[in-house]
Amino acid sequence: MQNFDYQTPTRLIFGRGVVDEKLPRVMAQFGKRILLTYGGGSIKHSGLYDKVYALLSDAEITELPGIEPNPKYSTSVVEGVRLCKEKHIDVILSVGGGSVLDCSKAIAAGAKYDGETWDLITRKVKTLAALPIVDIITLAATGSEYDCGGVISRPETHDKIGYLAPTNFPAVSFIDPTYTFTVPPMHTLAGVADCISHIMEQYFCADHIDMNDAFMEGAVRSLCKNVRVVLQNPEDYNARAEIFYACTLGCNGIYALGNSESGWPLHAIEHALSGFYDITHGIGLAIVAPRWMTYILTHTTGDLHAQVVERITSFGNHIWHTDTPEAAIHALYTFYAELGIPMTLPQVGIDASRLKEIAQHIALNEGLDTAWVPLQETDLFRILTQCLTEM
Repeated sequence: MQNFDYQTPTRLIFGRGVVDEKLPRVMAQFGKRILLTYGGGSIKHSGLYDKVYALLSDAEITELPGIEPNPKYSTSVVEGVRLCKEKHIDVILSVGGGSVLDCSKAIAAGAKYDGETWDLITRKVKTLAALPIVDIITLAATGSEYDCGGVISRPETHDKIGYLAPTNFPAVSFIDPTYTFTVPPMHTLAGVADCISHIMEQYFCADHIDMNDAFMEGAVRSLCKNVRVVLQNPEDYNARAEIFYACTLGCNGIYALGNSESGWPLHAIEHALSGFYDITHGIGLAIVAPRWMTYILTHTTGDLHAQVVERITSFGNHIWHTDTPEAAIHALYTFYAELGIPMTLPQVGIDASRLKEIAQHIALNEGLDTAWVPLQETDLFRILTQCLTEM
């Protein structure tokens, strides 16, 4: 078991009606000048936008709308930082999914920095301060509501960078599962695939403990069960709540306290795919995961191979009651495919033409040569190539 030093400063307020009950008091502690960040029109259609204005009628609200999935640095982040400085913003209120919150974290840090915010995102400069963030999260997926990380894209350079800084934890996160009742089915599926991948990144490692294994296996079983429930009944509160809870814990480290690091290869590979092609993050992860598992099972030897066999077998056995690593991989692939998730790159508009370039980009930027199962450029190209066809 590894040493750890753990702190999560975010206050979680979870449940039905919590925004109406507590948002005004929570926001009042941070100041009156608010930057309201959100994406497209979903919060207006749901009535949440009007509710926020009604609850915060005494506040001075500046808006940054139109934040896209895979949030973009050159548009949303730069504009948000400008607004914060120009309007002397006290606090950011992020209303939407993980992309809106990821973008808000970069804005919060950039607002307290005199130089180029990209230098913070790329860790050329250490992030020392950030504006406080309150969020109302409306999609169960990224876990950004309970961690200090975010992912920012710069399409012109094909960069999609995971940006982590302790200053970037939200101060308060509101989670009302009823806000996910109207989420489109494919968004729900992508969120579940994202969360399962977060868990896999922490489960597949060299040094792991029984308590963490049981915690993560239980979370994946809950996700597999409850996603089927909400596809049949989108307004099943308990199923939506369990999915949200599993997702919220996905990236803040609590699933894997005492485990060794894995290198997060699934996310490294998918970030490059969506950096080049702007595909949906969770869908890309679902495509990559079973191919990565197959590759490390067939391309490792000795003690490392024994670890790989044990981890994949254990994962499958505790979730789908399979007995071999091959059966576990098939079960994961089949689970996603039966839900209707596209399971090849051509199905999401990606052909073979740039896979070598993407593999090179990952090898140069993601540090997977030191992952639990080290991956070089050749390995990455082979994994990506396997994603072109069905399994």
